[in-house]
Amino acid sequence: MLKFKRNPFLTGIALAAAALVIAAGITTAEAAKAQKAVILATTTSTQDSGLLDTLIPMFEKKTGYFVKTIAVGSGQAMAMGAKGEADVLLVHSPAAEKKFMADGNGVERRLVMHNDFIIVGPPSDPAKIKGMKKATEAFKKIAAAGSIFMSRGDKSGTHAKEMDIWKTAGVKYEGEKWYQQTGLGMGQTLAVAAEKKTYTLADRGTYLALKKGLGLDILVEGDGILLNIYHVIEVNPKKWTKANFAGGKAFADFMVSKDVQAVIKTFGVEKFGSPLFFPDAGKKVEDLGL
Repeated sequence: MLKFKRNPFLTGIALAAAALVIAAGITTAEAAKAQKAVILATTTSTQDSGLLDTLIPMFEKKTGYFVKTIAVGSGQAMAMGAKGEADVLLVHSPAAEKKFMADGNGVERRLVMHNDFIIVGPPSDPAKIKGMKKATEAFKKIAAAGSIFMSRGDKSGTHAKEMDIWKTAGVKYEGEKWYQQTGLGMGQTLAVAAEKKTYTLADRGTYLALKKGLGLDILVEGDGILLNIYHVIEVNPKKWTKANFAGGKAFADFMVSKDVQAVIKTFGVEKFGSPLFFPDAGKKVEDLGL
């Protein structure tokens, strides 16, 4: 019988080749998985209200994509998009969104839905603003009374709206003892306002979702300046070549689809007696009464 002597050199080559094949397989699998991951940067209100808990499983089941949700303020979400750290944005800060698009960071911005902001506070209402029709006048009374106002202070869409109201009211608020900032999302800011029994500006969806344990009342609502509009924006793939543009577009298309708009229309009705958001796909902002 012939006996073959093992050649260490050839054995080493074979092992190295096998390792490369395995590594290539892992790399290919990881690449495929990465292509199926969609990074969604969004405002905390879509998360805190529970809306995304309903919609994302629908999207993943329908498309096969996996969504990595990063819920931050709208300002932070757009900062992520501007650095290529997200594939698609769901935000509610119109002025900042327009700048984001003008800077070439996004390729399409589509209207998805709206709800409204509300001024909430303790039932005792120390500044006596309950039932006021103008948010600016309510803010003036809060400032005049020196009642504590709890701001998110996080450059979110809600924070931007709040600053717009202060500016329109002509009230100096920065540096005042009664003006405090949490630097947190909507749900957490509501919790702080509830604990300290202060006023704050909130989106109606998050407030209704968390209302039961807060002990805060809606004191001012219905003013046109309190309209809260959400858009979905796809990140520009020409600027950020590693962005998952196909996945981002699939999510944006999903958000404005008839099926999802129907879900948005009824979301919250069973639990709260009214919807938390109103679907707007295909409409223009002017149609909402601005």
